[in-house]
Amino acid sequence: MVKKLKALANSDDKQLADAVRTSAQQIWQAGLGAFAKAQEEGGRVFAKLVKEGTALQKRTQQLANGKVGEVTDTVAKMADNVSKQAAGSWDKLEKVFEDRVSRSLKTLGVPTQKDIQALTKRVEDLNKAVAALSGKKPATTRGAAKTAAKKVAARPAAKKAAGAVAKKAATKKAAK
Repeated sequence: MVKKLKALANSDDKQLADAVRTSAQQIWQAGLGAFAKAQEEGGRVFAKLVKEGTALQKRTQQLANGKVGEVTDTVAKMADNVSKQAAGSWDKLEKVFEDRVSRSLKTLGVPTQKDIQALTKRVEDLNKAVAALSGKKPATTRGAAKTAAKKVAARPAAKKAAGAVAKKAATKKAAK
């Protein structure tokens, strides 16, 4: 009996080994078949993936370009607003500066253009009155008054020019 069992076991082992060998060989062949199929279709799949990637890239670029355009418009509008605000601020600053300079000049007793024009008018009226009383033809002071007004206006410019010349001379002396 033991012999029979051993014989049966040996025959079962042989059948089992054959079944395992056959199964392993089929698995190996299936793997080779899958590999061959993947190589065959791999090129087509790769080309299809490249095509889909290109389409996705184009859509992404279009979307990005649209967003860049929107951002550019927004930034341009903001820049316009800032420049308008800056211009308004400069106008206000200029007005404040002019007012303060005017007050300072008034405090120092420097005559304004209106003061000089009023004074010129008054001198002309007085000349006419003197001429009427003395019977002489009145002298034209209009030209003399304009010249005087130009001299008064030219004084600050002359002072600036003299200061610039003095600075140049000092710079030349220091360079020597």
